[in-house]
Amino acid sequence: MVVAGLVFVGLGGYAFIKTQDGARSLQDFSAAQDVRLTYNDQGQLTDRGKTEGAEAIMKLLTEDWGYPIIRSDLDPNDPVVNTASEYMYEMATITYHTLNSTQTVTVADHTDYNGVHYMPGEYQFAIAGRYWSQFDRQDPLQGKAREQAWTGTAQALIAELGVGSVTASTIQLGVGVAGIAAALGATLVLLGSGLIWAVRRPTAD
Repeated sequence: MVVAGLVFVGLGGYAFIKTQDGARSLQDFSAAQDVRLTYNDQGQLTDRGKTEGAEAIMKLLTEDWGYPIIRSDLDPNDPVVNTASEYMYEMATITYHTLNSTQTVTVADHTDYNGVHYMPGEYQFAIAGRYWSQFDRQDPLQGKAREQAWTGTAQALIAELGVGSVTASTIQLGVGVAGIAAALGATLVLLGSGLIWAVRRPTAD
């Protein structure tokens, strides 16, 4: 039992060391990117200088997406995006502005679609909360607006931020697993040592 306990303690220590290596790597990567959240003088999150924008983004993240934000991750003294909550908030920021954008779409020729005739010219098309899959690609306005709103850059940034969030969460999980393994190992060592002590203890005649 003592040997098994020592093995678990060793595994816990090894897992902790590897997770710390991953954490340092993520921190260095985040520092190199230098993406920062913005806060006002009161330490409140802002978006384009307004707290209302940040509140709308947070609502998208916590209510629409159901993400359990960790408030302590949002530190105005450390605005660099390097925690799971900060990665997810930045992802929600890009998504929010994409969903609420208005695109100028140019129709080059006379076009008929679903009983509607489109004259050549420019049209203002509100994305109105549409995600990539929620557009009618055959529509002369929606098809072009989708490409203009959900650009390759926006999609790539969202994907990159998603990887960062998952990596940060996995590191936290790894630390937890390491702690459980070490605690189990210590318990086995303690129990094994107690059994050895009990067996070897001299008995009264």
